[in-house]
Amino acid sequence: MRVVQGLENARRFARQRASTWGSEPPPEVAERIAAIFGRAMTPREAVSLILESVRQKGDEALRELTTRIDGITLGEIEVPPGELLEAHRHVPADLLRALELAAERVAAFARASVPRSWRDASMGVGELVAPLERVGLYAPGGTAAYPSTVIMTAVTARTAGVGEVILCTPSRDSGAAAVLAAAHIAHVDRVFRIGGAQAIAAMAYGTASVPRVDMVCGPGNIFVTLAKQLLFGEVGIDGLFGPTETVIVADESADPRLCAADLLAQAEHDPLASPVLITPWELLPPAVDEELERQLPGLERREIARTALDRQGAFVLTQDLDEALAVANLLSPEHLCLMVREPGRWLEKVRNAGGLFLGEGSPEVLGDYVAGPSHTMPTAGSARFASYLGAHQFVRRIPVVALEPSLARRLAGPAAIIARAEGFGGHARAAELRAARRGEAK
Repeated sequence: MRVVQGLENARRFARQRASTWGSEPPPEVAERIAAIFGRAMTPREAVSLILESVRQKGDEALRELTTRIDGITLGEIEVPPGELLEAHRHVPADLLRALELAAERVAAFARASVPRSWRDASMGVGELVAPLERVGLYAPGGTAAYPSTVIMTAVTARTAGVGEVILCTPSRDSGAAAVLAAAHIAHVDRVFRIGGAQAIAAMAYGTASVPRVDMVCGPGNIFVTLAKQLLFGEVGIDGLFGPTETVIVADESADPRLCAADLLAQAEHDPLASPVLITPWELLPPAVDEELERQLPGLERREIARTALDRQGAFVLTQDLDEALAVANLLSPEHLCLMVREPGRWLEKVRNAGGLFLGEGSPEVLGDYVAGPSHTMPTAGSARFASYLGAHQFVRRIPVVALEPSLARRLAGPAAIIARAEGFGGHARAAELRAARRGEAK
């Protein structure tokens, strides 16, 4: 991992990290596109072709694209409901218990955070909170299966009151059983064996087999993310998620062994993952680096982790913890872990983070699976303006205006003045008519 030292270099590093969103894809992605489509094109162009194909040809396109991209002949697009129950019966008992525990904690967190309707009679206003009718979830299934993503998204949506939840996932073989069991636990209504940009298009447009949804949510690769971006407006989306990232802010109290383990847990996700350690203690990076070399050979996904560490990994040295938190805010990471003495003291310094993990006893890995909040969080600096995928994103907030007649009369005059200043005489007249209704019951 590279070493970045000094505030100006740290700022430059933060700008470089932010600029990677939307930059040129790695060579392997370009090669994959050329192999699939027979010519070179950008990922955006490839995704646009996929979306248009699904829009025009529906299920036929889903079958053609699954064969072309995944090399799989697609039988039934929808997974029979009985397969979910069968998977639930046959996954290992310890995994089942772990998924059920995760579902309980995710539901509890969502219940506590779901927005609620309210009315203020004195103000004459309020909000009606109405859940979405149908939501489409995406669970990746490329280099790994993600039953945890199903739990995090589906349970949160259900707890928020969503009427129907469907799931698209390309997970097959050994990973499919865990994903289907998670879908059963989370009360997913329907599951479809499709992945990639074509799955996002199917849920956005609707096909003969896949119903059209109100919102598509869940993480995915560059093709999934571009599909969500291009389809926004046709369908709601939860956000655009790039490669995963963790920033650890640590002081001299931090355990190098735990720091290394947490960085590797992030790095093994994806060759494009970003594991970063920020510290004012100059003895920590070499100690962590030694631990990385010791722990790395024992990982099943060590080659992926090694690539992530070499490409995006960094040790950032700062003058003190104040500067360390300033750099972390510049990075605006998906996960910010405070491995410092009395981490709660530093909360007011945190401005930009998808999720915040306080102390060595609250590692991101527990947030990934069982802590409670959804693990789908903003990446690539978007934590500056975006939030995690929570219950709030599965509802619509509808403002309600219910003014008492006397209050309406008092407000009508100022409203008419503003309307005439903007040149809208009809608006002004409609307000003035209310001001003139003295003595009327309504």
